[in-house]
Amino acid sequence: MSHHTKHVTPSLDLSGWRKLPSVLMVVGGILSVIGAALSCQHNDLREFGFSWLLAFMFYYSIALGALFVVMVHHLTDAGWSVGIRRFSEHIASLLFPWLAILFLPVGLLGPKIYKWMTQDPAANNLVAAKLPVFTTAGFWVTSAVFFAIWWLLSSQLSRWSLKQDETGSVECTRKLRFYSGWGIVAFALALTYSGVLWMQATSYQWFSAMYGVYFFSDCAWIGLATVYVIAVVLLRAGILTPVLKENYFYFIGVLLLGFTLFSAYTEFAQYFVVWNANMPEETFWYLIRERGNWWTLSLILIFGKCFIPFFILLPEKIKMNFKVIVPLCLWIWLMHALDLAFNIFPALHPNGYPLRLIWLPLGCLMFMGGFLANKFLCKFNAHPPYPQRDPRLLEAMGVSQNVVRDLTAANTGGAQ
Repeated sequence: MSHHTKHVTPSLDLSGWRKLPSVLMVVGGILSVIGAALSCQHNDLREFGFSWLLAFMFYYSIALGALFVVMVHHLTDAGWSVGIRRFSEHIASLLFPWLAILFLPVGLLGPKIYKWMTQDPAANNLVAAKLPVFTTAGFWVTSAVFFAIWWLLSSQLSRWSLKQDETGSVECTRKLRFYSGWGIVAFALALTYSGVLWMQATSYQWFSAMYGVYFFSDCAWIGLATVYVIAVVLLRAGILTPVLKENYFYFIGVLLLGFTLFSAYTEFAQYFVVWNANMPEETFWYLIRERGNWWTLSLILIFGKCFIPFFILLPEKIKMNFKVIVPLCLWIWLMHALDLAFNIFPALHPNGYPLRLIWLPLGCLMFMGGFLANKFLCKFNAHPPYPQRDPRLLEAMGVSQNVVRDLTAANTGGAQ
């Protein structure tokens, strides 16, 4: 008699990783404070300001990507995405108040980061053309409007989602679709203008009609990579096993492949349009990025952000291979951080980035990452890990509605 044993992957034990966010926050906080102190000693906070902006935009784009995933779930009424909805809501809720608080140093150091804040509009037509937004008061008011939109969307989507757990009312589903319906339009506008005001405006002389589309594609790209990693961790830990089947990762992988192509397209389209017009007031942005190690970084981004993810994600079965896609998602995080640096830092270091200062943006990234991870875990632990009464919950579990109805009828004595 032969015996066949099936290999079962052991559950992932997360107990040893609980202190990691706090460790990152402490170590990153120390490096950030040292960087700020050294900048004050040299009477120039620009290096710290640009490093903080880079870290802020990195986590800001992840939160926006998660918010996009939540709204698309409600708008498409998909079943496979039920399992990733709840923790995506928690990531999106980091937009307010936590990312709003982390934005304060960017605003306070605005004159160090944005040259237009120190320009006289009467003597500079490029600044005068963007009034009243290109004033200190306009900057703060516009930024407050952005965070008000994020607060309204993230809080209401989270509120009605949790209320749906309690009541299961159809009104909750309608409210979630209502906020997602108008919210996707507000999302597109606020994302575009915030990306332009906070990141593109570091080189205020330059403008691009593709910049908002480029920033959106990158937000969705990094957001999906983050969702994939968290979903794998929670599945392996047995937390989302009832609602997250391994074949559902195929759909996340398809979206990740699509936004890899879309991101590459938007960046190439921007490059093509600028050089096709060949106007000095536009081409200078790319000419600066051909100097020093910015040229090396541009080549790294061409292959690392486009070709490598594209060819890895192309095969069908590889999208469900965690040993391949999880490292790829970590690679996507790295490429996204480098791409943000490529957009932000040349305004401060036009001839190349001094690698001896790399510890400062790394410290800011570690501090914010640890801080936001702690806030995410607090909210995740305070609520059910997945929606309890989502209309598509049974579909996500792989249970047919017809089977449920038949079993219910049989238990009540009705023969069908």
